[in-house]
Amino acid sequence: MKEEGKNQTYIMEFILLGFGDHPKLRALLFMLFSVSYITILLGNVGLILLIHLDFQLHTPMYIFLRHLSFVDLCYSSAVIPKALNSFVAGDGTISFLGCAMQFCFFGGMLTTECCLLAAMAYDRFVAVCKPLLYTVAMSDGVCAWLLSCSYISGFLNSLVQTLCTFNLPFCGANKVDHFFCDITPLVKLSCTETQSNEMVILASACVIGVSTFLTILISYLYIFMAILRIPSPQGRHKTFSTCTSHLTAVSIFFGTLIFMYLRPKPTYSGQQDKVISVLYTLVIPMVNPMIYSLRNKEVKEALRRRLLVTFSQ
Repeated sequence: MKEEGKNQTYIMEFILLGFGDHPKLRALLFMLFSVSYITILLGNVGLILLIHLDFQLHTPMYIFLRHLSFVDLCYSSAVIPKALNSFVAGDGTISFLGCAMQFCFFGGMLTTECCLLAAMAYDRFVAVCKPLLYTVAMSDGVCAWLLSCSYISGFLNSLVQTLCTFNLPFCGANKVDHFFCDITPLVKLSCTETQSNEMVILASACVIGVSTFLTILISYLYIFMAILRIPSPQGRHKTFSTCTSHLTAVSIFFGTLIFMYLRPKPTYSGQQDKVISVLYTLVIPMVNPMIYSLRNKEVKEALRRRLLVTFSQ
């Protein structure tokens, strides 16, 4: 739907093209997305409840992990239900306001995850490099401050990007070559010069992206140097094992985002971008609970305790 102005047509809704309009492909994608979303719900809600119920997991590391699961759950929920509806109905129509809200909420949660991963890296740095100061350096007040900064920074960055993107005039085609409202296909639809907007968007993203990535990188440089100073191989392995889950999650998350958003502009491909987007909308929220549970002895022990309590009643 379009609204006629004096000299141009204003877009009132967008059409998400998704992966195509072939019925068999839509049915296959519906099954894939449905199973993945159910796994995301079960894994992340289960981990949130486990950490909430088990008092031995009420430490900074697991408090951050509980919020990480919440953020994963939220940003996948911002995208997947609408995609599932499109696969069933074959209609990818989304209102202008709905698209802006999806864009803002998804971007805010995704950016918050960057900040949470940086906070978790700092937590591991303090635990490994300054263990005697851990209770002071990672007190309840510090944890609350880091969590607040993560959410505030995430949504401030998202608000800037949303305002810059949706203040652009969309007076031409309204078909978004994606399965959700993402920045690159939306900017392509604008009927005016977008270079200045793109610079603001890039600067806003870089402030968060570079600062969080450097925090993680510097934290792990100090962690690795501290591990190398441990004399026994068993001690080095035990210390490093406390960081492997987080390091695995960081590598998958930042690797995907860097490839997605920091590639040279001529290399962008609509179909390729959609496939990569599946990684951080479906795969990452699905595998994060597995990474932090299957590779974490404390989480496995907490799960065993809860199961014993449940079945003994």
